[in-house]
Amino acid sequence: MATIYDLKPAFQNFLRPIVGALANAGAIPNQITYAALFLSFIAGSAVALTHGALWTLLSIPAVMFVRMALNAIDGMLAKEHDMKSDGGAMLNEMSDVLSDAALYLPFALITGVSATWVVLFVIIAILTEMAGVLGALIGGVRRYDGPMGKSDRAFVIGALSLALGLGVLPDGWFDLIMIVATLMGAWTVLRRSVRGLKS
Repeated sequence: MATIYDLKPAFQNFLRPIVGALANAGAIPNQITYAALFLSFIAGSAVALTHGALWTLLSIPAVMFVRMALNAIDGMLAKEHDMKSDGGAMLNEMSDVLSDAALYLPFALITGVSATWVVLFVIIAILTEMAGVLGALIGGVRRYDGPMGKSDRAFVIGALSLALGLGVLPDGWFDLIMIVATLMGAWTVLRRSVRGLKS
């Protein structure tokens, strides 16, 4: 099943000049990873502290885009500029999960939003990434199967944030979309697990 992750090669080509400039400036992957994590905590804290003020909601799509760019850049620096390390790989995987939690959990504090489904969405997101990493442990290949991978989750939350901020999301639709996204996430966990065992 096609996911937003399939657009990664084109996105990487767009970012490659930036990656080259950063490498020439002496940047290392871990610095970029920490920047993405810091951005996620700042944005999530703003949503939490204001209980979803309009300006915070409208900023989330841009935050998601920048975070995805930073996530791509750290990987490209590591792979294309010979900066791979075991510590960097561990930091990358752990920071992805922490960033998801920091960005998504604050939505549980917004009036009219079901905290239950937000929390379940985050739990499933963690299991999705765990299933992906375990694929590498068991079969030697890190699984990125969809339909609800990291990029897809970012798109869903970014779109919901924009719709909430613009006031165009009908009552109850946030929860409905979160239910569907969570179920798709559960399917993703199952697919990654099964394919990880077969690889």
